[in-house]
Amino acid sequence: MLLIYRLFGRVAFSVMLTPVMIYYYLTHSVAREASKQYQQLLTPLLSQKQQTNLGSIKHFMHFADMILDKLLVWMGKFGTDNIVFETPTVVDGIKSSGKGAIIIVSHLGNIEVCNALRQKMAQVRLTILVNTHNAEKFNSLMKRLGSDNQAELMQVNDFSPATAMLLSERINAGDLIVIAGDRTPNQPGRISEVEFLGKTASLPQGAFILASLLQCPVYLIFCLKQKQKYHVYVELFSEKLVFVRKLRAQQLDAVVQKYANRLEYYCIKAPLQWFNFFPFWQKVNTTNQADKSQH
Repeated sequence: MLLIYRLFGRVAFSVMLTPVMIYYYLTHSVAREASKQYQQLLTPLLSQKQQTNLGSIKHFMHFADMILDKLLVWMGKFGTDNIVFETPTVVDGIKSSGKGAIIIVSHLGNIEVCNALRQKMAQVRLTILVNTHNAEKFNSLMKRLGSDNQAELMQVNDFSPATAMLLSERINAGDLIVIAGDRTPNQPGRISEVEFLGKTASLPQGAFILASLLQCPVYLIFCLKQKQKYHVYVELFSEKLVFVRKLRAQQLDAVVQKYANRLEYYCIKAPLQWFNFFPFWQKVNTTNQADKSQH
C-alpha cells in the first residue's frame, strides 16, 4: 500500500484501501458489532447533525483514511501546515519547563501525530510504551524508510524494576514517555471500572500508576482530524500524582474516571474517530460475572 502511495498518490491509495476495509467490515463481526455498540451509546450525547453522520461503515472508512496518515507521520512527511495546535501555551509550557513528563494518548484520532511535538520541541525524545512484540520490527522499519523521528517504541509486557529505572532516567533527562490510557491490559487487578458514555467500562490504571512512580507531570493529548487538518489538544492532567496507601484504590479509580470524562468529551467532538474495535463494555460484564462466581 505504501508503494502504491509513492507511485500513484493518495487517491490511488484510497481507492485500493476501500475494498480492503469493506471486506474487513463484512467479515469481522466482532469489530463491526463493537462499532455499532459504541455509536449506540454515543448517539444520545450528540447533536442532531452529528447523529446523521454516524454509521459503522463510515467508522471503518475513517479508520482507513487514518492508516496512510499514520505512515506519513512516522516518515516525517507530515508538515506543520497539516497540524493545528489548539493549546499552544500548554505545549510551550512543556518545552520551557525542561522537565520530562508522561503523555497519555488514546485510540481517539491519530495517536502517531503526537510525534508532531518534535516540531515544537526539536530535541525532545519520545519513548512510546506499547504492549506488542512488533516494537523492534517497527523501529527497524522506520530506519529502512529513512525516518528521522526521535521516537522509540518500547515493549512493556512486564513492567520490571529495570524498566522503571530506565524510564526514570529518561524522565530526568527531559524526555516524554507516551502511553495509551484506553486499552485494557491482560493483567487482572490493573483496571478501574468507570462510567464511560453512560455505561460502566473497564479502563487501565497502568499509565497513572507509572506517573505516580516517576513523580512527573502528566499531560493528555487528543489529535482529531477536522477539515483535513489535525487539531492537537494538549491538556495538563496533573502536576504530580500522589496516592495515599490506605486510599490508593479509591484515588486511582477517581483519577481513571477523570481521564474517562476527558476521553468522552473528545469522542463527542469527533464521534467516528475512536478506533477501538473491540467489545469494550462487554469485557466488564464478563469480568463481573467471573468475580461473582469466585465469591
